[in-house]
Amino acid sequence: MQDNEKERSLVNVESKLVADGFTADFRVTDGKLYPLSDDNKARGYMPEEVTIVDFYRFEGESNPDDMSILYAIETADGVKGTIATAYGTYGDTSVDEFLKTVEDLGKDLDKKHK
Repeated sequence: MQDNEKERSLVNVESKLVADGFTADFRVTDGKLYPLSDDNKARGYMPEEVTIVDFYRFEGESNPDDMSILYAIETADGVKGTIATAYGTYGDTSVDEFLKTVEDLGKDLDKKHK
């Protein structure tokens, strides 16, 4: 995956990631990463069970402060998906803290997944 100009829109990047197998949508609850699903028994993942494969930053056209970031994630058991958050002040602190822990564990941008 390469972050080039033609992939700059969130919709285009998400479409590319889905085509590459990143089909799950994730959320962070109580310090764990969960796939969004109708299944209440969905498995939660701890930071050490998650790898950040790639990420994309998006800036609002009319306001540079309107930024978001989309992460491509893979879990230890092979579930691939995405999670998005606002970047900076408006970010979801639970998502930010979880992904910071993943980065601190050295599990970010593992090139073998590309």
